Amino acid sequence: MKFVRYGLAGNERPGVIDAAGNIRDLSAYTDDINGAALAAGLIDKVASLNLEMLPLVSENQRLGSPIAEPSKIVCIGLNYVDHALEGGRAIPDEPVLFMKSTTSITGPNDTILIPQNSIRTDWEIELGVVIAKDTHYVSEEHALSCVAGYVLANDISERDHQLRRGGEWTKGKSHDTFCPLGPWLVSQDELGDASDISLQLSVNNIQRQNGHTRDLIFSVAYSVSYISQFMTLRAGDIILTGTPAGVGQSIKPDPVFLHANDTMTMSATGLGQQTHVFANYRG
Repeated sequence: MKFVRYGLAGNERPGVIDAAGNIRDLSAYTDDINGAALAAGLIDKVASLNLEMLPLVSENQRLGSPIAEPSKIVCIGLNYVDHALEGGRAIPDEPVLFMKSTTSITGPNDTILIPQNSIRTDWEIELGVVIAKDTHYVSEEHALSCVAGYVLANDISERDHQLRRGGEWTKGKSHDTFCPLGPWLVSQDELGDASDISLQLSVNNIQRQNGHTRDLIFSVAYSVSYISQFMTLRAGDIILTGTPAGVGQSIKPDPVFLHANDTMTMSATGLGQQTHVFANYRG
């Protein structure tokens, strides 16, 4: 199943994609696609429906984040060997964890805002994992039973704020619009093996990242289990699993960063595509 939330920002409605690629409205079955709905069995409920009998949604709808109001976004840094090496960092022995504010979430084609006075805004395509139920101290063996599905994500980062302003990384990761998600929340049975996903990102039609989840240092199952040893993951929470090589700050000899009017496109196997135009934050 592929779930979406469509409509104006702040007023999205729940939907599902039918076999023909059309959006069907789910409002008769759930108020929203969020942690409460996932914990109550939304995915199994919708799987039992005849989608062709649901109301057809008109075309050209804006898509929002396919998951609403997670309690947190937990991120894993340096989770690809090539990305760690391109930044001159050691390969981690354990997952490097940091948080990203939930106010950074935006839709898969929305404008992304460059923070005031930023000159080092960067990209990071990632596989996002959406949690299905409250999860604490889960074993790696059982971790995937706690996963509702997957989303295409971008851990957009302001590198000065992340690396040169003291503390850990959260302040460079949490600006408004810095976590585009979607277009779909894809259920586990629909996507298949999360270790077999190709990830591509281009800026202004120049390919910058071309990675694959088979190269993750810490797998999805291991990551869910590991994080659950330190905090309870709530239904609807999102884990960003890290980015492969090709981020702007590591381009040699001259790093490349994002500016107003740049266009970024990214896609992943089974998870769809995002396209964003960048604009300066105006306040």
